[in-house]
Amino acid sequence: MKVVVDASNVAFSVKNEMGQPQMSNILAAVKALEEGEDEFVIIADASLRHDIDDKETFLKLLESENVEEVPAGNDADHFILDIASREKAKVLSNDKFRDYAAEFRNISSIRIPFIIENNRLTFGKPKKAKKDKNILQHICDEIIKELNFKKWEIYTGKEGLEISPLNIAKQAIIRIDNENNTESKLENIFSKIPMFNKIVEMVDDVEIAAPYVIFVLVHPKDYKLAVKNAGNISVTVADRLGLEKKPLIAVRNDLFTKQGNFELNIMLADEVTEYAPYNISVRVCDSDEIFIKRNSRNIASTIAGRLGSWKFPFVSVKPDMLLEKPGDFEIELEKGGGLDG
Repeated sequence: MKVVVDASNVAFSVKNEMGQPQMSNILAAVKALEEGEDEFVIIADASLRHDIDDKETFLKLLESENVEEVPAGNDADHFILDIASREKAKVLSNDKFRDYAAEFRNISSIRIPFIIENNRLTFGKPKKAKKDKNILQHICDEIIKELNFKKWEIYTGKEGLEISPLNIAKQAIIRIDNENNTESKLENIFSKIPMFNKIVEMVDDVEIAAPYVIFVLVHPKDYKLAVKNAGNISVTVADRLGLEKKPLIAVRNDLFTKQGNFELNIMLADEVTEYAPYNISVRVCDSDEIFIKRNSRNIASTIAGRLGSWKFPFVSVKPDMLLEKPGDFEIELEKGGGLDG
């Protein structure tokens, strides 16, 4: 087999600590081709001699008969493809040469990709790093741990029940009815309103605060169903429990809840926070950045629903070069939230 080696691409494929292309990569390619008894020619662009880490060895290599340096000002990529086309040869390169696809229509069939590990070159495509399918849940878990550490109470239920308006109402009624000291808790709410009893006696149509807020946690695909039935759920719960004021229903997309299921975070009205106490900064691997950015609002909704806040925290997503593997991330809580929910 005839092979044209794209020397610059091979040299730059694994850089040294100084960010320089390495001569050892080219030598690894030579060794692999010689072991396969392949006929090959090495083509280097004019700038490589200035960039490469081992200039002395590279200059000696240029003296070999099967090594050619493209003159300055010439397009090395075109030169490589032209030789391969004329000689009916393969091209050893991880460059896909997209700019030349119209002229050289067989690039995909002649190009040989490669991997270099421990100074050894292996022919073939590198395996794609395995994605973490549950990275969004893992991020939310880490945020919840941090909030718990800061002494914030977070709803952690994740089992889920089959979603239907009737099941949501039933579960809310059971949960509220089973709470201990319900009456004393309600009295505690009203006692925080100055002279509440006297005001009630004086004004017949006084507005009584809703005693409960029910956060309905659902999979994003079930959000519309829950919102559509929120009013009926509220009326049913108030009627069955004999509440003077209907509970407020707040539907939240929740990344822990499976499609077709729901969870309820039921809170006394005075326990619900007006704003999320923290904004959230998420540092991620480059390959995960776009996916997590698209789901940043779902992360915010999950935390708001489980924390019990009216407004979402602001979630910022930033790529970090130190996080190299898919699924790697770091989170940081920053004081002050308040994105509208």
